[in-house]
Amino acid sequence: MPGRDDQLVVDDVYEVDTRARGGRFSSPRSSPHPASDDHDHDHDDGRGQGHGRRRRWRWVLAVAAILVVAWLAFMVWVPFHAWGSVERINVSPDGARPAASKGYDYVLVGSDSREGLTAAQQKQFHTGSTAVAEGKRTDSIILVHVPAGGGQPALISLPRDSYVPIPGHGKNKINAAYTLGGLKLLVKTIEQVTDLRIDGYVEIGFGGFASVVDSLDGVDICVKHAMDDPKAGINLKAGCQTLNGPNALGYVRARYSDPLGDIGRVQRQRQFLGTIMHKAASPSTALIPWRYYRFATTAGAGLTVGEDTSLRDVIRVLQAIRSVSNGDGLSLTVPVSNPSLPTHVGSAVKWDSQKAVELFTKIKNDEPLTVAPAGSGK
Repeated sequence: MPGRDDQLVVDDVYEVDTRARGGRFSSPRSSPHPASDDHDHDHDDGRGQGHGRRRRWRWVLAVAAILVVAWLAFMVWVPFHAWGSVERINVSPDGARPAASKGYDYVLVGSDSREGLTAAQQKQFHTGSTAVAEGKRTDSIILVHVPAGGGQPALISLPRDSYVPIPGHGKNKINAAYTLGGLKLLVKTIEQVTDLRIDGYVEIGFGGFASVVDSLDGVDICVKHAMDDPKAGINLKAGCQTLNGPNALGYVRARYSDPLGDIGRVQRQRQFLGTIMHKAASPSTALIPWRYYRFATTAGAGLTVGEDTSLRDVIRVLQAIRSVSNGDGLSLTVPVSNPSLPTHVGSAVKWDSQKAVELFTKIKNDEPLTVAPAGSGK
């Protein structure tokens, strides 16, 4: 049997443990608190780290969302900002006009005006001085048809030397209408010979064209044959190459170095417009803010539009050019029967009247254009 002293020791331990554990007996050697504290501490650390990682991801996603929204807002704002610098002019002709077509028909003009060019630019672009080339003429005229029914658009060049009746001035080359009566007479002449009501007018001059090309850091083009044309200021080798603004301007203006003359030139003009739009819409331009901004503002500063021509109209024209360049539309010249007709104003381009009427009637009725009409050189 245990002695009295042993009993007292056990009782003492029991009393101490009872006070410490609130009445529950535990072995004096047990130590529950340290193990439990370590486990809870590790659990709290893991949970805290998880919360921290989630907070960081929320911040990353929030910043990314803000950047995307800002970029989209910038993409929308830029065209409206550029639109503010576009020059507007009244081009609506007086008197009776053709009935509106079912689709949309626009005139895209490249002007050979030297106005606004410095002496250095006139020399650089080989345009001649304002005194030498006084007044305005159309260096290119393109009818842009955008169907209302969702069909393919069409770019139809009207050669600048087209021999047509100009209201109040008899027959002359179509570009003379610009000189004789300004834009109103040019639009009236086009409406009269096509029987199409023009829904909008877009014009770009020499300087504006060259600046747009340079804003894209040049444009890649494949030259079919060597072109040495001092009057256009170019000496290009055959083959694919990058053209800067001045060379690009000379490329679309050249006529004496092209065996097809004016017909060859209008083909190159449509080709180059498509190439410009292709590069402008490429990720290397559209997705890089400063390049996108530079192109849009440069284009806006170089454009002249009709007072009734809206930003939506201009977007339709640009989208049509892009679609044609991607093969989703027609690029052609009005049907021609004689590209070198002798007239009192020099050699001119005679249209094939019957085929031209058939083409413009289809456009007026918004009939699908899937094949270029015979005689309308591409």
